[in-house]
Amino acid sequence: MNEELFSSVEKIKHCITEYNEGMALGVHPYEIADLLVEIAELDKSVYQGLLEILPHILLAEVLVELPKPLQEEFYAEHGAKELAQLTQELDTDDAADLIQHIEVVDETKAGAILNNLPSEDRDTIEELISYNSNEAGAYMQVELFDAHIDETIGDSIKRLKHMKAHNEVSNIHHVFVVSDKKKFLGMIPLEDLILHGPKEYYKDIIEAEGKITVSVNDSDEIKSVVETVSNYDLSVIPVVNKKGTLLGRITSDDIYDIIEEEATDQLYHLAGVNDKAEQEESLWKVGKSRGIWLGLNLVTAIVASLVIGLFDSTIQSLVALAVLMPIVASMGGNAGTQTLTVTVRQMALGDIDLDEAKETIYKEVVVSLMNGMIYAIVMGLIAYWWFALPMLGVVIGAAMVINLLSAGFFGAVIPLGLKRFGIDPAIGSTVLLTTVTDVVGFFSFLGLATMILL
Repeated sequence: MNEELFSSVEKIKHCITEYNEGMALGVHPYEIADLLVEIAELDKSVYQGLLEILPHILLAEVLVELPKPLQEEFYAEHGAKELAQLTQELDTDDAADLIQHIEVVDETKAGAILNNLPSEDRDTIEELISYNSNEAGAYMQVELFDAHIDETIGDSIKRLKHMKAHNEVSNIHHVFVVSDKKKFLGMIPLEDLILHGPKEYYKDIIEAEGKITVSVNDSDEIKSVVETVSNYDLSVIPVVNKKGTLLGRITSDDIYDIIEEEATDQLYHLAGVNDKAEQEESLWKVGKSRGIWLGLNLVTAIVASLVIGLFDSTIQSLVALAVLMPIVASMGGNAGTQTLTVTVRQMALGDIDLDEAKETIYKEVVVSLMNGMIYAIVMGLIAYWWFALPMLGVVIGAAMVINLLSAGFFGAVIPLGLKRFGIDPAIGSTVLLTTVTDVVGFFSFLGLATMILL
């Protein structure tokens, strides 16, 4: 066993000893999972052995932190009963995610796991996985700390101690105040309870100091939930149904994961890549996904080439045009990409909506026009010095102004237009914009050259 492997194994064994002796775990389950990934790459048999000796609850927490391929490997090697026992140790949102992941790999085993769960747990998980993936309910966990409006602080804290002792709740930072029918009335940070005595009633606190009443509906889009959490600087947000009944909560760790997934999706889509396809092990599926977008790019490149072909005699008459032509298209493409990226990102963050489209387009056009004027003068002087043709400088300068102006306009209009038609603005925008900037750039440059220089 090499030194690196030995060190990682010893760290995990030390964590297991601490856990078994009832000591506070000095590391997060994510760190243990990270060590296990390193060990799996060095020695798979040692990795398998460590999984076998991990305490049950700790194993469940570590499992959800492992990369998807190692999770799937674990699911395949263990039976439904054992997986059901691990599922019971997880928070309901993580348990639902685990079941859904197994369902993709082996639908029969997922069903068997559900059948091996206690009826209450099974009903809860089935309810969570019944939500659409873009709904708030799909991300909530039902474990929370609630208190009745007529309850005293002391009584509720006793219940919380019991729940914590039996590992029924974790990451509790707020108490959710409810009415008789569990209707959500507001939430109070636990730190605020320190200022009150155990015999004080929640209704008195709320009447005197108020409470946080922000909540989301279980059918709300998860994007709007992220915006709400961000706008109100919340670490947790309650989820209610249409009647206002408290169903569960969405915690900050899930919000962070959603934000990361959204950012990754946008980055992939702007590059013409399918994020789900990239996770496939099949090279054929990955290549096919990328190839579709490359095919569309080929079509746009042919369109641009056809525009160039319209001016073949002009290019033959003045070779300098062929030298300078890529500069016009490149500047337009880069300016358009800047506008496109900013617009798509701001739309995703909720900073821009369709009602503000005119302001967005105006801003991007003005910015592009300013840059176009500056670099038109710079490139005009360079072209004049390079080829000793004053009017050539005028032609390329004018073409750059036209192309950067169109890049700013269409870089904002294309994603806003796609959103109006219900299409993800990150998908397809790049291909459409590339076509516009190439066609406008080549046509304006060669067209002006034909009129002015020949």
